[in-house]
Amino acid sequence: MEYKYELHCHTGCVSRCGRVEPEKIVKLYKEQGYSGIVVTDHYSPMTFTPNWCPQKQIDFYLSGYRRMKKAAGDDFTVLLGIELRHYGTANDYLIYGIDEDFLYNSGNLMTVWEKGVHRRAKDRGYLVYQAHPFRVGIRRCNPDYIDGVEVYNGKTGKDMNDMAYQWAKENDKLMVSGSDFHTEKNLARGGIITNTEIKTNADLLKVLKSKDFEMIKTY
Repeated sequence: MEYKYELHCHTGCVSRCGRVEPEKIVKLYKEQGYSGIVVTDHYSPMTFTPNWCPQKQIDFYLSGYRRMKKAAGDDFTVLLGIELRHYGTANDYLIYGIDEDFLYNSGNLMTVWEKGVHRRAKDRGYLVYQAHPFRVGIRRCNPDYIDGVEVYNGKTGKDMNDMAYQWAKENDKLMVSGSDFHTEKNLARGGIITNTEIKTNADLLKVLKSKDFEMIKTY
């Protein structure tokens, strides 16, 4: 049996650029035959006000994930992820495997930067991917500070995605696909297809490390 999972999704109640509420996102993805979603709302200066103390607003940050999980039921997996952006940069990093305690106890992750974030993630067994690394205004980070690359992004053009694929291949990095869902027009434009059912973050990390999946692309 094949299972489809969305790995890059923003909710309208947390990410300022998101336009769809969590309950409707679940409905839409179920209709598209997906088996689950990793919620990766923006952890960035655009999300938190005041943005110098996001650790006091983690309940707000988790609200999209929690609402989606409540709406999902037993037949649809909802996992917690994050799309992190540091101060003074346009770079984004998808982190998979995290839990709520990590966010409550990590202070302000926007001040830690790539090397420190990767060290913390590695200590906990999480995976860090640079998202859409060839978009205008984004710099490619030191490959030593990431585990993988989002080589297909549903909101990014083919040429930039192809460059991301080549960069990941040259640096022997894990690869992943995601829709970068913000609005209904971004629906089901990415993710992975696997024969392994994913119910927990441990399941997700195992699948991503195994590379035993097909990346969903819409071209």
